[in-house]
Amino acid sequence: MKGIKTLFEVDVLVIGGGAAGTLAAVAAARRNKKVLLVETKGALGGSRTCMGVDSFNGFYSPGQKTLQLVGGISFEVAEKLLNFESAFIRQNTFGSGPVVTYEIEQLKILYEDIVTQAGAQLLYYTYAADVERDKSLINGVIISNKSGINRVKSKIFIDASGDLDIAARAGENYELAGENESPVQSLTTVFYMANVDNEKAFSLSQEERTRIMQKAKESGKYKLTRIGGSIHPTPNTGFVHANLTRIPNINATDPQALTAAEMEGRKQVQEYVHFLKNEYPGFENAYLAFTACNIGVRETRRLKGKYILTGEDVRQGAKFEDAVVCCSAPIEDHVSGTSVKWQYLEAGNYYQIPYSSLLPKKAKNLIVAGRCLSATHEGQASARNSAQCMAMGEAAGLAAALCIEQHTAPGELEARLLQQELIKQGVLLVPIEIELERLIK
Repeated sequence: MKGIKTLFEVDVLVIGGGAAGTLAAVAAARRNKKVLLVETKGALGGSRTCMGVDSFNGFYSPGQKTLQLVGGISFEVAEKLLNFESAFIRQNTFGSGPVVTYEIEQLKILYEDIVTQAGAQLLYYTYAADVERDKSLINGVIISNKSGINRVKSKIFIDASGDLDIAARAGENYELAGENESPVQSLTTVFYMANVDNEKAFSLSQEERTRIMQKAKESGKYKLTRIGGSIHPTPNTGFVHANLTRIPNINATDPQALTAAEMEGRKQVQEYVHFLKNEYPGFENAYLAFTACNIGVRETRRLKGKYILTGEDVRQGAKFEDAVVCCSAPIEDHVSGTSVKWQYLEAGNYYQIPYSSLLPKKAKNLIVAGRCLSATHEGQASARNSAQCMAMGEAAGLAAALCIEQHTAPGELEARLLQQELIKQGVLLVPIEIELERLIK
């Protein structure tokens, strides 16, 4: 575009500072590459921070025998939080495996520290507004912020935007969840309650919790959009995370629809606060501490890349020659009704996410990572877990660095070389069995 100033020229431009983008920036920068990480908000972490989610799912498998599925820099993040005593390991409410629950404010700082210490540059409050493309190559990304409109040139681009913003603007094929009668996962506004009596609140089973909510809904006194849901303790006693609201059938790439969803989510929070204080043991003297800065979005655009990960791949425990991530998380589908549809893998089984699910078909210097990977609705409903998103980002960042070193394109990078380098930094391409019981609270 004429008249637009080139503000940065880097080796790797990462769009989106969520779980995937943060790890992509770190992985590339630790290979001494010049990296710029662009994020629209004022903190890193995406759904892990700004949207209020305070747990890493996907590091560990469900079942009696615990497998660790994700290592490398991704697991380094979890270990640091545990060592800082800013996190603890607990069993997930719905039996999808142990999770690492952390203090959000500590994760914000930790993410910033590992990005800057690796040598990457970070730019907040900045949108990737457009793409400059010449045939099969992306030449630059147009960014927009308070200083105006500028250009960033890069050798390799990583789209970790969650919504596939760069790939879509570059003309890649994708599927938009909810379009053409396809399903779309519901949105959620996470909130936190303070001054909760933990002993009373968490003495109830999930079945008892569901019965209380169902009875309250049937009474007509409360408009509860989801029955069951999740409340869990945090590292701070009396401070409780609540994932209960549901805003269905939203195209979160439509700003008008997303605006309406934000407002509806906050109204639903007030309804659930009213219910918890009046009907739920342990919340009698509790109060609403805060709602998440942004509504939680689970699914929008999904790449149609070189390989499309399917629900059948998940259920069968598919393995791939170009595998870069392991996962045993169930298919977790937040449908438009009041419940969640779960499909679990067989005990002890796992599947792999292939490198080819991070590769678009058209742009030769683009890699995708995170929940906008190349997957079907069902495949994405498992692969979108936070540990796997971090691991995808780590693989994408390392792949970008290797491409620059090998003078090759992401689609031509030898998968075996990428795997060898991932293993060197502790990434698990085959899960390991561990004894976790003594660590779980």
